[in-house]
Amino acid sequence: MTNKEKALALIGTFATGDTAKAATLLKEDYIQHNLAFGTGKDAFVGAVAGLAQAPVQTTVNNVRAFEDGDKVFLQTVYNFAGAGEQVAFDVFRFEDGLIAEHWDNLQNVAAPNPSGHTQIDGTKEVVDIDKTEENKKLVLGFVEDVLMGKNMDALTSYYDGNNYIQHNTGIADGLDGLGAALAAMAEQGIAMVYDETHIAVAEGNFVLVGSQGSFGGADVTFYDLFRVENGKIGEHWDVIENLAEKSTWANENGKFGNEAILVR
Repeated sequence: MTNKEKALALIGTFATGDTAKAATLLKEDYIQHNLAFGTGKDAFVGAVAGLAQAPVQTTVNNVRAFEDGDKVFLQTVYNFAGAGEQVAFDVFRFEDGLIAEHWDNLQNVAAPNPSGHTQIDGTKEVVDIDKTEENKKLVLGFVEDVLMGKNMDALTSYYDGNNYIQHNTGIADGLDGLGAALAAMAEQGIAMVYDETHIAVAEGNFVLVGSQGSFGGADVTFYDLFRVENGKIGEHWDVIENLAEKSTWANENGKFGNEAILVR
């Protein structure tokens, strides 16, 4: 099995309840960054067993799967034990052929945005594998210049005019849609702040970044997936999750790690 196949098999155990399969895919000292779950192989296998006992079966619908070196990153729709559909980004790090570490972000499924796009539709084809690192560099530049606000004058240089497909639940397509949304938030006194980027993984024309910051005054984590086309940002999906209060954490690993390390 490839690492991508192993990651897909692991999330599949949430639906099948196959604890034995989950155990074969994980390192004993598996590191968990989802703060609602314990860390280690036994904790993951226990979660799978618990879901298998629920009266409503968990469903797992993977939408996109990518690989970058020792990491696999997925976009998936989960419905854990009938609690409601959630869109998620998962990042898995492999070591010696086994899954060693996991990061994620989840958000409830919402209605289509003002342009009619859902959180998961759009382009799926991976191309331009030879431009993976170039595209990762471009997106990291965009995050720093625009999302972190360090060089807003560079905004238009990252886009091909108004050609931009947006999957954020509240924003319409194009730079016009982005500008209108930002203006509306400003009028309401809502600030979206990106403080630090911890994760940057890519395959070809797709780049995923995981960042920490605040939205409307609440501490959040941002996962943004970008599709790059001809050196410009052509499409965007995201998942924004409120950062849980530390008193509620089921592990001490932190959302991204105890140190601010950019994952490449």
